[in-house]
Amino acid sequence: MLKPNGTIWVIGSYHNIFRVGAAMQDLGFWVLNDIVWRKSNPMPNFRGRRFQNAHETLIWASRDQKAKGYTFNYDALKAANDDLQMRSDWLFPLCTGAERLKDEEGAKLHPTQKPEALVARILMASSRPGDIVLDPFFGSGTTGAVAKKFGRHFVGVEREDRYIAAAEARIAAVEPLGQAELTVMTGRRAEPRVAFVSLLEAGLVTPGTVLRDARLRHHAIVRADGTVAAAGEAGSIHRIGARVQGLDACNGWTFWHFEEKGELKPIDALRRVIRERMVPAG
Repeated sequence: MLKPNGTIWVIGSYHNIFRVGAAMQDLGFWVLNDIVWRKSNPMPNFRGRRFQNAHETLIWASRDQKAKGYTFNYDALKAANDDLQMRSDWLFPLCTGAERLKDEEGAKLHPTQKPEALVARILMASSRPGDIVLDPFFGSGTTGAVAKKFGRHFVGVEREDRYIAAAEARIAAVEPLGQAELTVMTGRRAEPRVAFVSLLEAGLVTPGTVLRDARLRHHAIVRADGTVAAAGEAGSIHRIGARVQGLDACNGWTFWHFEEKGELKPIDALRRVIRERMVPAG
C-alpha cells in the first residue's frame, strides 16, 4: 500500500515495538529514525516492581533502503525548534482533559488515545498538504482529526463500531486551517534540482551568451552543450567559476550573471523561473 516515496510510522511500548521493528526490517523496510516519545505525565507504577514506563518508541521507515524523494520538512521543523535541528526525543503529555474522549459513563473511550500534538508532529514532519495518510488502526480518529485540520487527506480503518462513531463525530467538528497557515516552509534542499542546461533547453539562455561576475572581473561563454568556457577551459558553471577565481569551489548560480536591459542579474533568477514552471497549476 505504501507509495515508493512514502514513509511509515509505527508506535509501541516495550511490549511489542522491538518485535515489530525486527519484522519490518525482515520485510525490507529501511529505518530512518527511531523516535522516543517522552511523556511529561506518565502513569505511575503502583506496584513498585519496576521502573516507571515514561516513554514509547516510534519507528519511522521508508519502503526500502534505496527509496528516494520521501518527504521530510527539515527546514520547517528546524525553524519551529528555534533554528535548531529537531531531535529524536520528543516531550509530549499523555492525552488528557477535554481532548480525551469519554463514553456515556464518563470513562475513557479508548485506552490508548494518542495526543493530537504527537500526531501533528508526525504529519508536519513527513507529509505535505494534499497528501494521503493511511491509519489502519484508526481507533478514536486522532489521525483523521489532525489530518483534516492540517489539510491532509486520510483513510482510516477500524473494526469497533463505538470507536467509529466517536471518530466520525470528532472529525466532523474539526475546522481545517487555511492555505496561508498550511504553507510549508522549505529550504534549498527541498527545491527541485535544476541543471544549467535546462536554461538553454527552455530558451532562457542561448549558446554564445556572455556571463560575467558581479564586479566584471571575469567572463565566460555559454556553449551549446550546457557548459561554459573561460580562459581556454570548459566545464560546469561551478567549476569554471572556481577556476577563474583560483578557488576550490564556487556556487556558479550566484557567481555568474547575465545582462538584461543593461542590468546584471544572477543566473539564479533564471533557475527560479524554471522551478516556478515545475510547480503544477492549481
